[in-house]
Amino acid sequence: MIIDTHAHIDGADYDEDREEVIERARESGVQYMVNIGCDVESSYRSMELAEQYDFIYATAGIHPHDVKSITEDTYVHLRQLLLHPKVIALGEIGLDFFKNYSPHDVQRTHFRNQIQLAHDMGKPIIVHSRDANEDIIAILSEFYPKDSTARPGIFHCFSGDQELADKALEMGFYISFSGSVTFKKAEALREVAKTIPADRLLTETDCPYLTPTPHRGKRNEPAYVNFTAEKLAEIRGLKIDDVQRTMALNFFELFGIGENAKTGTVSYKIRNSLYLNLTQRCTANCTFCTRLTKPVVQGYNLELKREPTTEEVWQSIDNVKNYDEIVFCGFGEPTLRLDVVKEVAQKIKDAGGRVRLNTNGHGNVINKRNILPELSGLIDEISVSLNTDTSEAYDEICQPLPMFRNGIYDKIKEFITEAKKYIPEVQATIVTHQKDVDEAQCETIVNKEFGVKYRARRYNIVG
Repeated sequence: MIIDTHAHIDGADYDEDREEVIERARESGVQYMVNIGCDVESSYRSMELAEQYDFIYATAGIHPHDVKSITEDTYVHLRQLLLHPKVIALGEIGLDFFKNYSPHDVQRTHFRNQIQLAHDMGKPIIVHSRDANEDIIAILSEFYPKDSTARPGIFHCFSGDQELADKALEMGFYISFSGSVTFKKAEALREVAKTIPADRLLTETDCPYLTPTPHRGKRNEPAYVNFTAEKLAEIRGLKIDDVQRTMALNFFELFGIGENAKTGTVSYKIRNSLYLNLTQRCTANCTFCTRLTKPVVQGYNLELKREPTTEEVWQSIDNVKNYDEIVFCGFGEPTLRLDVVKEVAQKIKDAGGRVRLNTNGHGNVINKRNILPELSGLIDEISVSLNTDTSEAYDEICQPLPMFRNGIYDKIKEFITEAKKYIPEVQATIVTHQKDVDEAQCETIVNKEFGVKYRARRYNIVG
């Protein structure tokens, strides 16, 4: 199931076959569709569509092209529309300095006015931005400062650069990609799409415009949203199910529509790997990690009310041969439950499966012995989070528990060196974009000191 967060099927392009278009959307697996208001008339049409179909929702707003025609009555209509239970956002609103259908100063004024209305009504906004990055960020920063409690919204049909994406994310916005991300010459946009955190990613058609490949040149429609989702999955190294699940949860968290992710997840699939969630306890509280605030990965909620038993973990695996690998991971440190790791890993190996262990490298300190000989023959690959290039940076960024400070970094390096003796494949990883971390030096340390695989990853992209 997938969601089209931005459609315009109320328009004249669909007057001849609107019902058929809606039915095709349903048949193609579109779970929800948001039809967007661009002026008062289209906002009312969107509301009427939402009243007719249970899976269609609406927005109301004045597009920057049309703000030149706003009157006092316009805001009266918008306020009334936003009271409707199926009108879920104010938009699309924003700035368009490419076509310039409305004067720039008028666009800025009514962008601010409409954001203020959204604040007053407690609604998120749908942002249109074209060739206006500096002004868009400046205005939005007035209303959505860091740590703001206001509901942000969506940067729709994102076509900006990495700087704009990062600024939007800092303010709490979701980033939605349209069919343009599938276009042959959109390599720069695809590079940006790779970097959007999983919990901020959405997709749309913006139909009837921006028809995705392979239907480019035809009228776009909500049924085609899957082509964009498939491209996003491809460029992010995921399966279509992964991005669909993630975006469904994002839609719920922004609008409260659909279902929340259930807690208590013990095993969860990403790509063709199965991950095992043993604990939420950890010996570090990394500044970039949401273990304690939002333990969600790729649409799965890993919050545990209690830690699963060995038998519960094993029973959560349907068939080890269905997966490329079984990974001990989750939002906690697996070696805190070393006995469970060993018992379940043995069962997996006996059943013909492959096992990977993701760890912070504290296992020997936690268990007060060298645990790596015990993992020999049970673990096929071990991935250790090095994360920084110095001990001081590690203590600052990864924030190990007080008894582990001032030396745990060196213990992690010893763990990686020792792992090579017992584990067939060893890799060291870092989370990129951490202040005061020399990423090139991290790679040098891994290559020269350890001679193992090195992986730099941006947090919350894949898993």
